Amino acid sequence: MALMITDECINCDVCEPECPNEAIYQGLEIYEINPSLCTECVGHFDTPQCVVVCPVACIPLNPEFNESKDQLFEKFLVLSKSKSI
Repeated sequence: MALMITDECINCDVCEPECPNEAIYQGLEIYEINPSLCTECVGHFDTPQCVVVCPVACIPLNPEFNESKDQLFEKFLVLSKSKSI
């Protein structure tokens, strides 16, 4: 599953630079996560780095994007390949 940021976000700016896929961006009111870029850090880290640094624990799994670890790893491979071009 991709992750999502809830409206409990306090816009502290610590999650955005931690995302290795650049999936986190400033939305209209709070930070948001682009699910097509989010791999839950699979391929980069053992745990999602945005979740690790979030001081208010407002980054749960996004139930609208049900992906297995294998699917997340495949997404990581595609994203990694496109960055190297």
